[in-house]
Amino acid sequence: MTAPAPTDPANAERRALLSSILDEAIAAAHPRKCLVGHLPAPTPGRLIILGAGKAGGSMAAVASRFYRQEHGVPEDRIVGLAVARHGYGEDAPGIRMVEAGHPVPDAAGIEATKEALAIAASAGQEDEVLVLLSGGGSANWIAPAGNLTLAEKQAITKALLRSGAPINEINAVRKHLSRIKGGRLAVAARNAKSILTLAISDVPHDDPSVIASGPTVPDPSTLADARAICERRGISLPGSALALLNDPANETPKAGDPAFARAEYRIIARPIDALEAAAAAARRAGYEPVMLGSDLEGEAREVAAEHARLAREAKQAGRRVALISGGELTVTIRGEGDGGPNQEYALALALALDGAEGIAGIAADTDGTDGGRGAATDPAGGLVDETTLARARAAGLDPRAMLTDNDSTRFFATIGDLVQPGPTRTNVNDCRVILVG
Repeated sequence: MTAPAPTDPANAERRALLSSILDEAIAAAHPRKCLVGHLPAPTPGRLIILGAGKAGGSMAAVASRFYRQEHGVPEDRIVGLAVARHGYGEDAPGIRMVEAGHPVPDAAGIEATKEALAIAASAGQEDEVLVLLSGGGSANWIAPAGNLTLAEKQAITKALLRSGAPINEINAVRKHLSRIKGGRLAVAARNAKSILTLAISDVPHDDPSVIASGPTVPDPSTLADARAICERRGISLPGSALALLNDPANETPKAGDPAFARAEYRIIARPIDALEAAAAAARRAGYEPVMLGSDLEGEAREVAAEHARLAREAKQAGRRVALISGGELTVTIRGEGDGGPNQEYALALALALDGAEGIAGIAADTDGTDGGRGAATDPAGGLVDETTLARARAAGLDPRAMLTDNDSTRFFATIGDLVQPGPTRTNVNDCRVILVG
């Protein structure tokens, strides 16, 4: 049974505006807009282009057009390989495109990463290495170290994701179990003339060492940090992983390592860029933007309760505002349902608002998927308004029980309010907007 859509004109207008605001936020961070101005001019030597992440395909496509079509760089001067999430690839002539697993890595990612490391290691003193990074690169570039198997790496990744650990903790562990993360790609390319990394940030505080697990920058995290995270989060590790985390020779390269002497790193799009575009769109529609932060972290349902409180206060004060926030929320999975941080936030927001009139909100991941099982068709988030709970109950749903069971996907699918933009081919984390008044 599917609940009927709301029919009130004012409410319908708010819902349509929320969708358009999200679209503008995503467009602001697409490589078509943010990459070209940072691409270096072609030089006489060989250009090695390596890309990874949810924007890996679109970044590679933009770079391919820039060098081949606009500058006529011949094929023999470009070597390229890009890895993107399944469904996120894009045609990039001259740059080999591979689609691989995310958030759980797969065999396609392993083979592509081996090739990327080999290409990086082939760089000579006249070669320039261009690394195009975006969120999702941690799963797409997968090269288990030591005797760690793919199955073991997959199990560790799943356990970390289920534990509710923030992305910086997850990546600290992954970096110490990998041959490419945590600065090791820069070590592989250490003989190159230069290494330039252009990155689209999807992490709170835009930390280069966390974006795609920092393959080209010094790693501030340590083996001891990784061990402590696994112990604190209750992550059971196989012997192969324990051996890596207990081996001092497996420490990641730190600041001062010669591999970084000719390496440059630029962030070309940040979560705040998308949120500022959302704020501009809300302002044009007559709402006062209130920025709650671009790097929020914490349990999705707890943040939602706080945002509902702020929305209610604004409503009571007679304000016409748009509460805007980003960051990367987490979900500690205790139930058996399907969902993701944005869908869980939206469901918790609906419960906390409890049908308050004149308030509607949207929460979605700018990459186009929110949790899910790794398919490109997974939903990005959910939309709520004053009719959400009534329509859900009319359809036979128990919203609070579904929140307890982490079953937000089924909740929003039933009432027709899943946000499903499909692959956006960028990734600057969550975008949440609550319209009041």
